[in-house]
Amino acid sequence: MSSGGPESSDGPEAKPRSIVKLVLDEKTFLRRRPEVEHEREVAIFDLLEENTFRLNGDGVHPGPYHVWLKLAEDRLHFDIRDTAETAVREVALAVKPFRMVIKDYFIVCENYYDAIKTSSPMQIEAIDMGRRALHNEGAQMLLERLLADAYLDHTTARRLFTLLCVLHMRG
Repeated sequence: MSSGGPESSDGPEAKPRSIVKLVLDEKTFLRRRPEVEHEREVAIFDLLEENTFRLNGDGVHPGPYHVWLKLAEDRLHFDIRDTAETAVREVALAVKPFRMVIKDYFIVCENYYDAIKTSSPMQIEAIDMGRRALHNEGAQMLLERLLADAYLDHTTARRLFTLLCVLHMRG
C-alpha cells in the first residue's frame, strides 16, 4: 500500500471527528497523467488540512480517524481506524451507482485538459463549469451513500470523490 500523500500529525491539535491520515491502496494502477497525479495530491493534502468526518451510531469512536481507501470487488472500501491503527469500522460502497458519473467526469476532464492548451478562456470556463457540476453530483452521491455510517460535509465528499475517481483509474 502506498501513502496517498502528506499525513498530518496526530498531536494535540488533531481535531476529533476528522480524518488525520489517509492512505490509498494503489497496488496496481495505470500510469496517470501528471494532471491526475496533481489532482490526487491536492485532494489528499486539502482533505487532511480540513475535513468534517464522523462515524454515526451509539458508542462509536469519536475520532480522529485514519482511513485506508481501496477499490476491490467492485466496491469502495473505507477501512476506518483510530490513531493507534486499531480497526473501528469498515464501510463498503458499491461502485456501480457511480460509474456513469465517473465516466462522464473522465470525459469532461480530458476535454478540460485538452482545452487548456488551445481554447479560449471562455471555452475553458464553460468546460470547467461542467466538470465542477459532475464533481458535485458525484460528491452528493457519496454523501448520500455514506449517510447511514458517517457524516461528512460537502467539501470532504468532493475530495473523497476525487480519490474514488483516481482509484477507479487503476488496472
